[in-house]
Amino acid sequence: MIALRGVVWSILLAVVLASMTVAQQYDPRLFDGMRWRLIGPFRGGRTVAAVGVSGRLDVLYIGVNNGGVWKSDDYGRTWTPIFDDQPTGSIGAIAVAPSDPRTIYVGSGEGLQRPDLSVGDGIYKSADGGATWRHLGLRDGQQIPAIVVDPRDPNRVFAAVLGHPYGPNAERGVFRSSDGGEAWEKVLYTDENTGAVDVALDRANPQTVFAVLWAARQAPWEIGSSWR
Repeated sequence: MIALRGVVWSILLAVVLASMTVAQQYDPRLFDGMRWRLIGPFRGGRTVAAVGVSGRLDVLYIGVNNGGVWKSDDYGRTWTPIFDDQPTGSIGAIAVAPSDPRTIYVGSGEGLQRPDLSVGDGIYKSADGGATWRHLGLRDGQQIPAIVVDPRDPNRVFAAVLGHPYGPNAERGVFRSSDGGEAWEKVLYTDENTGAVDVALDRANPQTVFAVLWAARQAPWEIGSSWR
């Protein structure tokens, strides 16, 4: 009887595993009806920063290039501005610490090289999910288009700083902080004309860092091929 029961359980296990394997093989046609749709905010304007929160599908943050930081806690149905008390509204990057979702880093300065652009005044941090903010430095970077936080340590953070859009400056490149932004160390730098536009970590090994440098200069006027 015991042997028969073991055989029955083995058969049931095989059936369950087989069904799980089949269930994971989705027909691509099931997704043909999926489409992108606008979820707001409807007067947000140009936006380059957007991030969700691990384990909280309902919580979203976006950074608007000239409109500060907005938060939704209902899957994007409604949005609330949470950065209006700060002296800059130009946002280029948002990063939520994977190991502590209440810790949020914001890089100001949109980081888009275009005739109509806005610059910021450094990095900000919230330790309470965006209720309050504190300035962390890198004020002369002016454009911070990317921030990444160590998935295991909310105090280890990297910032890609692009620098002045119209001229040279020394506060460019990749900066690292190991104390939650209290101090920053320049860990990748080429020259006063080359900034960093992106930075990423290997999630399996956060000691491996990838960065993109960009030597770019925006003229203070529109450049045309011909004039009349």
